[in-house]
Amino acid sequence: MHWYDHMNWGWGGGLMMILWILVIAALIFWIVRAIQRNGNQQYQPESAIDILKKRYARGEISKEEFEERKKNLL
Repeated sequence: MHWYDHMNWGWGGGLMMILWILVIAALIFWIVRAIQRNGNQQYQPESAIDILKKRYARGEISKEEFEERKKNLL
């Protein structure tokens, strides 16, 4: 028995190595794609009407004040 006998993988070992390479490549592809997808989302500031709706929902302004400001915005 020689020290290099363990390096003789045969078909089973070679296929397993290819499988792991494919798994790692798929993970890298998935990570890069997820990063690109998140990077493409541009920041869109809230519209004035959205801010007004949130203030009304939090109870900062009354219904009358909400309706009046809404008319001014639209």
